[in-house]
Amino acid sequence: MTPRHQNKNGFITGGGSGIGRETALRLAREGARMMITDVNLDAAQETVSLIEAEGGIALAARVDVREREQIRAAALRVRESWGSLHLLVNNAGVVTNHSFETLTEDAWDFVLDVNLKGQFLVAQELAPLIGESGGGAIVNLSTVEALVVVTSGTTAQPHYNASKGGVPMLTKALAVELAPKGIRVNCVAPGPIATNFFDLESVTSAEGLEFMKQRLLVPRVGQPADIASAISWLLSDEASWIDGIQLPVDGGWLTR
Repeated sequence: MTPRHQNKNGFITGGGSGIGRETALRLAREGARMMITDVNLDAAQETVSLIEAEGGIALAARVDVREREQIRAAALRVRESWGSLHLLVNNAGVVTNHSFETLTEDAWDFVLDVNLKGQFLVAQELAPLIGESGGGAIVNLSTVEALVVVTSGTTAQPHYNASKGGVPMLTKALAVELAPKGIRVNCVAPGPIATNFFDLESVTSAEGLEFMKQRLLVPRVGQPADIASAISWLLSDEASWIDGIQLPVDGGWLTR
């Protein structure tokens, strides 16, 4: 595999599982040293072990993206360990199973704080180091649910939709403000992906696939590697003239 990120240093949130872990592995395979952060430190350390087993270099830190001091401490470790930072993936995200009628203020605040405010806090803390390092790129994780409500039942998840709907506009605003520092900012909008983020069985079951085939043009559930490859490309110099976009990686879900 082409070492497109050779001699670069990366930072990822939610890197202990799913899309985050697969993305961290992908970037490390392509030459980047990786800071793996997650609210679950054991999971982050497991990702580090997987990277090291393949000959890569990585660090782990417990970071709750709602906590600025934890973000700042992880950024300081990167500065002290490697002296520079070039790549940032804002991947951490959560969802709770609430309809509009059952949605509580606590659940609303929790999901908005992680999915949207967390991306703002991480970018604000890490962008200065990326700028000092000569520039680089940021990819935020959105979802097709930033644009459409996806539900197989009778209710939506308004707090999740609202949180992810803010990501493309945050991305555009950061792209404008960080361009003078040589930092590109884009986001990726995954479609249905086979991870434990939602109910894995509902995504991978025959019934689930039949429901999704009503929208999918590529008749399969997405894999974390599908998203990791798109993130890697947007972070790379191959995408050096792309800034401020949301890239759907969704098997054609948004096309119909």
